[in-house]
Amino acid sequence: MGAVILLTAILLLAGAETFADESVYELQKKILRSAEEMYMPGLAYLERDADPGIGEWIREKALVWMPLVNYVEDHVPYESEIEDEETIARILEAQANDENAVDEDGQLIGEPDESEAAATEVTPTVDMSIEKLRDFDYLLSNFYTVDSSTMIGPDQLNADDLLGRDMKIDNTEEGPKVLIFHTHSQEEFADSTPGDTSTSIVGVGEYLTQLLNEKGIETIHDTGVYDIIDGKLDRSNAYENAEASVRPIIEANPSIQVAIDLHRDGVAEGTHLVTEVNGKPTAKIMYFNGLSRSRTNGDIEYLYNPYIQDNLAFSLQMQLASESMYPGFVRHIYLRAYRYNLHLLPKSLLIEAGAQTNTVEEMMNAMEVLSDILYSVIMGES
Repeated sequence: MGAVILLTAILLLAGAETFADESVYELQKKILRSAEEMYMPGLAYLERDADPGIGEWIREKALVWMPLVNYVEDHVPYESEIEDEETIARILEAQANDENAVDEDGQLIGEPDESEAAATEVTPTVDMSIEKLRDFDYLLSNFYTVDSSTMIGPDQLNADDLLGRDMKIDNTEEGPKVLIFHTHSQEEFADSTPGDTSTSIVGVGEYLTQLLNEKGIETIHDTGVYDIIDGKLDRSNAYENAEASVRPIIEANPSIQVAIDLHRDGVAEGTHLVTEVNGKPTAKIMYFNGLSRSRTNGDIEYLYNPYIQDNLAFSLQMQLASESMYPGFVRHIYLRAYRYNLHLLPKSLLIEAGAQTNTVEEMMNAMEVLSDILYSVIMGES
């Protein structure tokens, strides 16, 4: 406590120079980075001016007098408020790994327990009238799960705006209209054959590609591998790797209007995300949105996405079409803090189809249902 008082007094002495030129926020950030350089040089990164002035010199001297315990105690809450380079790296790594969100018991957050998830048929009684959907609380509680890392308000979840956005594609010009890819290409299922991509998420994506082409929507499938580095599973840069390859595909094919990153989820081993459609066991799916906004720090500017509202419109229209055409097929839309390459196109979808506990058959059956829903939304035929 004495060190904090001493530091405050010293900073007041430096105020004539410092506070005239920079905000308290920027001053605090410099102090923290100086402390990191002193106590944790391996983690600190500090950009210095060629001639730091007297205020900077006084701050550095003040940090010399601060005991280490004050830094340790203050660092954790402070780090949650200011995203320095280390924090940014951690957030990018989290983005690469965390769309599978389970609690301490291994249960998927916001999802039904095992007995509910294993039900063979569900007929929801959710009212999808526009009057109900205009109620933000009703819309949020009946169609969304919001991760604790982020937040959303009625301005973004505005039913009239989201349902008024046109998600139809122009299918008259030549060239592919839909691109399917897999940031996590190594995801497999309960009865997948190791090494056989036809029984992995890649094979599931190939079947969805085939189904959409059969429906007259020209679709291409990128089978690139973005989560294997030096022969080992490594997701730390999977989204960056995927963007580096997928963006050139989109640029080379300007007719592409829809990008789908197809995943499978990860759940507790006792959870079976399955329903029954047309008498066939069918894996349940979940639409997933990244908001590029954390609850602690607000908008994450280095994960900027100009298409967030279009992304939200696409997933909501897919959700309502799913509930209308195949009740019980979809789980709640999941909203999380980061971006997940949804900035590639306005009509971008991240889909979590089934989980590791589903069979390949259940996954293929799910693609038949999903292709119908996609056709309905992007062709405007319900």
